[in-house]
Amino acid sequence: MRKIISTHALGNEMVSVFARPLTPEEAIGSPAHDDYPLLKGKERIMQAVFQNVKGHAYSDHTGNFSGSLSQVFNLPMDSNFHRALLIATANAALRKMGLIKKSCHCKDDDPVTCATYLKDTLLTFSPKRIGMIGHQPRLLEEVFRNFEVRTCDRDPEKIDTIKSGVKVEDSGAYKEIVKWADLILATGTTLVNDTIDNFTGYVPIIFYGITISGAAKLLNLNHFCPLGR
Repeated sequence: MRKIISTHALGNEMVSVFARPLTPEEAIGSPAHDDYPLLKGKERIMQAVFQNVKGHAYSDHTGNFSGSLSQVFNLPMDSNFHRALLIATANAALRKMGLIKKSCHCKDDDPVTCATYLKDTLLTFSPKRIGMIGHQPRLLEEVFRNFEVRTCDRDPEKIDTIKSGVKVEDSGAYKEIVKWADLILATGTTLVNDTIDNFTGYVPIIFYGITISGAAKLLNLNHFCPLGR
């Protein structure tokens, strides 16, 4: 990302970056289902605006910030807030530079439609057993209909509950899940909460969601987010 900024001669410029947590209505609109984390208040979307282009990132630690692009990239990556700010800003900047086409969360009934694209994406890897990291209701429903699946989540209220026909395991179960699965389907917010390295290097992995859009482009990661905006 630093190389790209340098190439576009933005490193020494004072570029306005504003970030704030969106309300659920701003982030996801009015979907038909009410079981999304954004509507439960567990996470919020950080929105960064770079030269009038918006970029989003999920985080459980949000706040406000304004400053230059260089200030954002010089922040210590010591909290979910700083990582979310960096990631949202990178998504906005990369979209402004034309390197990614989607940088904002989908809305309204898009999550339902999004899930209908998932099966074909997964089948390209010919998996039988899928480990899902992070609970996204519509995606889990689709995976459960077509494959063997285990899932884990960091939300203590979900642990040991049945969601979309699947028992949600504690986040610590990831060690077993990555060994059990043929394919990992992981939320892009693992980039924000600094757990992404826990899931790489075992089996093929697909990251879902808008948060990891920019990083997926830069790092050539498999990415599923067909209806991001």
